[in-house]
Amino acid sequence: MATTVVIVDDHPLFRSGLKHILATEPSIEVVGEAGDGFAAVTACQQCSPHLVLMDVTMPRCCGIEATRLIMDAFPNVKVIAVTMHDNRQTCLEMLAAGACGYVLKQAQTSELLEAIKAVLDGGRYVSPTLMKPHEMPAQHGKHPYESSRLSPREREVIHLIAAGRATKEIAADLDVSIKTIETHRRQIMVKLQRYSVAELTKYAIREGLSGL
Repeated sequence: MATTVVIVDDHPLFRSGLKHILATEPSIEVVGEAGDGFAAVTACQQCSPHLVLMDVTMPRCCGIEATRLIMDAFPNVKVIAVTMHDNRQTCLEMLAAGACGYVLKQAQTSELLEAIKAVLDGGRYVSPTLMKPHEMPAQHGKHPYESSRLSPREREVIHLIAAGRATKEIAADLDVSIKTIETHRRQIMVKLQRYSVAELTKYAIREGLSGL
């Protein structure tokens, strides 16, 4: 059975390039694409992939937060970051969010395929220019962030709050009632013990929930 893959990147040309590369591998089938983190979660719901190739910097919802959402909703899905961010801090944040791999966009095709194989075999892979295998942090079943107490929908709401969206706008964006958003906001405040929009925004930015 082929390994099913969803490609997540806000640049259509890059997604097309990855599809072309993966099309040469008979054991891999690209079943979906997404241009931002929220769309990535939807694609996982619709396509049930084995693997997600995830960009980091995207509009609406960054790859770090999208990975957290996917790990909470679909813990058996593997995520590999494919990114231009060649710094250890971003790599560590992706690993903490639940990613199993981290490959730079300037890497050779052979390295990406090596990462995919390693991850599908149950291991992890980080571009060796960033981190050696013995330097990788211990892998945990759940990421240790306080935000793990939030549901996927609550994360969507706090992301939009941090983006400066009004309650009415958030309700329209998520196609729910204003009352539902107000309920989510109260629940978020209670869970995080932060009781103003300013506090929620600062928290979201610090934890990578804002996509900024």
